[in-house]
Amino acid sequence: MALLETRGLSKSFGGLKAVSGVDLKVQPGTVHGLIGPNGSGKSTFFNLVTGVYQPDPGSHIEFDGHDITNLQAHGIAALGMARTFQLLRLFSEMTVLENVMVGNHCKTSYGIVESLLGTSRVRQADQKMKEEMLDLLEFIGLANFADIPAGELSGGQRRLLALGRAIAMKPKLLLLDEPGAGLSPVNVDKLMETILSLKERYKLTVVVVEHILKVVMSTCETISVLDHGQKIAEGPPEMIKNDHAVIEAYLGRELPDEEIRNAIRGQ
Repeated sequence: MALLETRGLSKSFGGLKAVSGVDLKVQPGTVHGLIGPNGSGKSTFFNLVTGVYQPDPGSHIEFDGHDITNLQAHGIAALGMARTFQLLRLFSEMTVLENVMVGNHCKTSYGIVESLLGTSRVRQADQKMKEEMLDLLEFIGLANFADIPAGELSGGQRRLLALGRAIAMKPKLLLLDEPGAGLSPVNVDKLMETILSLKERYKLTVVVVEHILKVVMSTCETISVLDHGQKIAEGPPEMIKNDHAVIEAYLGRELPDEEIRNAIRGQ
């Protein structure tokens, strides 16, 4: 059974159909790529399945056996879905450790009253959380920066922190919106290696939107392609590389086979 499934997923903004009738399944334990030209509906799709936007009537979204079509974002997150954003939304004045602890806060077992009273159970739970979050920071290579403000990190380190904060929510499904944006090719490769390592360590399913097609082609088992809000292709990387509808969507014209392959691979 698919971990995430959409049927007839649509979203209109006035007269603009940003997403139109998209059927998509994400299988458990996989890395699923979502690609398409600028304005194809990728970020809108993410916003729909995470509850940021409400879909048009007739749409259906199911996650881990739950109908989440009209569920609010916090309810979807509580079921085990986390995401990162293309524009990072870190708490710059808070430390690196505090940022990931914020991500883990939804998993705390105590309530507001206990927290205000500062009971021994709260102190024990907070200490355990801190140890777990330091272990996560160690894994992603940020343990040495745990006590510095997040705003002092480099661009690549901030990307890692955003990823770590999402992982801190202990999700079943992780949605990554252009995780390599603004990074050098070397740092993009390192980031994707970290993502794949996190996937194995935490038994994640991952959906990634990424404009660097070479990264998508080398890391994803299945790729879905959107154009003008519609799904125009889906399958393993080798099939997508040679799909002329995909080439037409990206390049607007036909090319010789070798040029097509090189363009899609980012060479």
